Amino acid sequence: MSLLDVEHLRIDYRRYGVLRALFKREASRFSAVADVSFSLDAGRTLGIVGESGSGKSSVARSLIGLQAARGSIRYDGREIVRAGRREWKRLRRDIAMMWQDPIGSLSPRLSVASLITEPLRIQGRPGGRDEADRLLKMVGLPRALGARYAHQLSGGQARRVGVARALALDPKLLICDEPTAGLDMSVQGEILNLLNDIQQRTQVAIVIITHNLNLVRHITDEVAVMYLGRFVEQGATQAIFEHPRHPYTEALLSANPSPDPDARHGRIELSGEMPSPVRRPSGCEFHGRCPYARDDCAVIVPDWTHEPERAHACRYPLSS
Repeated sequence: MSLLDVEHLRIDYRRYGVLRALFKREASRFSAVADVSFSLDAGRTLGIVGESGSGKSSVARSLIGLQAARGSIRYDGREIVRAGRREWKRLRRDIAMMWQDPIGSLSPRLSVASLITEPLRIQGRPGGRDEADRLLKMVGLPRALGARYAHQLSGGQARRVGVARALALDPKLLICDEPTAGLDMSVQGEILNLLNDIQQRTQVAIVIITHNLNLVRHITDEVAVMYLGRFVEQGATQAIFEHPRHPYTEALLSANPSPDPDARHGRIELSGEMPSPVRRPSGCEFHGRCPYARDDCAVIVPDWTHEPERAHACRYPLSS
């Protein structure tokens, strides 16, 4: 049995407007996440990638109970999509999150030692200076840094503090929202190696939400490519990076920064911007931007095709 099983996840938002308020009409609904399913085992890492507005962060917030959702989210065999506040307090002993802004997510009023042991105090566990020192050592920070405050930290130090705080309760599942955002390349490598080392020692399962495809290739076992609230391709990271089958995956990979100057010539430019989830295109929702679209792509919704090591939703997949 997988540690995490997500089936047909949907996340809806209400759409308000001046005219609707003026005429006292009920707010309309739209799906930011339309239909997402995946599984994750202990000790494995899943990367969810896609353009801004694709729904990645909404999925992440639903996994930690900060976003109402429909469908099914089973953690360790338990259905949690409709869990109440009391149950979520227990669940957050096992499920933790690293936030995108490494400094902004830390309270300026608490010292580093207090920040990283706060989850222990919330859960009624002992969290003194000895425990703070243990957590600082685990993420490669000196004991003396425990007396500092958030504004006194570098971006890399703040990210390590975020890792220590997220791991204070020894979670089984860690959700990372853009874990290398705003960090230079050398610090990014340090954070990735840190997460890799911690996972090998603790077998924590990790979900990474990111734009950074180099990060995904380096650290994840599986990848899911998200477009307009749906997965369009998912499977083993190596298989998808070497031979993408969906045109959107190919376009994302072609735009990935590369030290090879000749690689820029192969970049695929997508036309236009991602459509609004309020007015979804008919047929394949990517057809308006797809360089390989055919007439029937605008009419027929593609079914999922399952292949060894991956699955995709494209009527005319790229050759492997």
